[in-house]
Amino acid sequence: MLGRNDSVSNYFEKLLNTIDVGVHFIDREGNTVFYNDKMAEIDGLNREQVLGQNILHLYPSLTIETSTLEKVLQTGQQLPARIQTYFNVDGKRIMTINSTYPLYDNNRLVGALEVAKDITSIVHLHDQILDLRQQLYQPKQKDPKSKASARYEFSDLIGQSKPFQDVLQLAKKTSRTNSPVLIYGATGTGKELFAQSIHNAGVRRSRPFIAQNCAAVPADLLEGIMFGTTRGAFTGAVDRAGLFEQASGGTLFLDELNSLDIYLQAKLLRVLQDGMVRRIGGTTEMQADVRVITAMNMDPMRALDEGRLRGDLYFRLSVVKLELPLLKDRIEDIPLLVDHFIEQMNGVFGMQLTGIAPAALTRLTSYSWPGNVRELSHAIESAFNMVEIDDTLIDEHHLPANLLGERQDRSRSLPTSQAPEDEKLTNRIKQMEREAIQEALQRNAFNISLTAQELGIKRQALQYKLKRYGISKQTAE
Repeated sequence: MLGRNDSVSNYFEKLLNTIDVGVHFIDREGNTVFYNDKMAEIDGLNREQVLGQNILHLYPSLTIETSTLEKVLQTGQQLPARIQTYFNVDGKRIMTINSTYPLYDNNRLVGALEVAKDITSIVHLHDQILDLRQQLYQPKQKDPKSKASARYEFSDLIGQSKPFQDVLQLAKKTSRTNSPVLIYGATGTGKELFAQSIHNAGVRRSRPFIAQNCAAVPADLLEGIMFGTTRGAFTGAVDRAGLFEQASGGTLFLDELNSLDIYLQAKLLRVLQDGMVRRIGGTTEMQADVRVITAMNMDPMRALDEGRLRGDLYFRLSVVKLELPLLKDRIEDIPLLVDHFIEQMNGVFGMQLTGIAPAALTRLTSYSWPGNVRELSHAIESAFNMVEIDDTLIDEHHLPANLLGERQDRSRSLPTSQAPEDEKLTNRIKQMEREAIQEALQRNAFNISLTAQELGIKRQALQYKLKRYGISKQTAE
């Protein structure tokens, strides 16, 4: 019969073999004591190959200096969230994010435990995106008419309210210079739209506009992305231009600056002050002819107080500071924005809505809009999915439930005597339209383009109606 300790040990071993992260435990000599199923899957090895083996034998590309497990054995200090690239005994290249911890027994170091998350495929995909982006921007730098990836201009920014116009006029003045700009605004206020508009109105408009979200990539990866890498700088490193090189002569937009690692903030500050950038592992410096625009979704003063943002970097980047207003502080702009989004969605859905009912507009102007303009855009898109074929306006019952409190059934909102008659008429109209579409499809051998042309509607509108009525080639025959 198993003792209590054996039973607990077996329980934890089973538990560690069910989790979705790799777990590797080595003793003081570097030999593997425990190695779970997920770690075996990441490394492409069998557990039998690994147990009892020294990690430097299992991973020939690692050394005492580069192995995170060995480093913890040497220092006795934990290493949280480090990226490690290595090759296993079969020559497979692997990249993981590791958190490594020393294990003590009565204050004596007895081993090290590592928890690893495989990011090999993510990094490979990200590398492909970086290479593609570099290929896309290279020819555009030679094309003086190209606007790179900046699509928005000041004419695309909608609003007549004083808070919005004040920041818009300041942004227009900013576009005449090359000074750094810090844009502060809550999520959904349009920070990147302002950044693109500033770029497109300035002298750098024909050069690249490169955008990078600082919160989207781990710090160890982001360093190489921002400053570039040199082949051999670390395992798996290749010669690749960083964001500063890709944006040469143009604009680099760094979003969610407060998420940037403090170490990278110091390196960014050095580049901004010296005007020079050096690739990781490189020996030569290059001129960084780039205008930097940054954005934050939290108050910069709060970020400074909480230690998320270096003071010297903040003052370097906030030569011009734009604070975008919340949508709830520019309610008078909502009708203009709604008209814009309706026109936009008409094209997407192939429909011809003419506007919004007064009651529905009242709902929109009385809502708090925590998601700001982006949430309003999504609300209008949601309404387009709710309208009937014969509707011409967005009405109150088409709006998302969170804007209405409790959603009421459409028929209940009408007088009892009126609802059944209206429902009968609506159903009759739908039936007639369905039959007309089916007949037109049969005459045109189910050719969507010819059928849409005969019915006098856009192809997208016809596809929308086919889906709405559940019409397929089989049902139309």
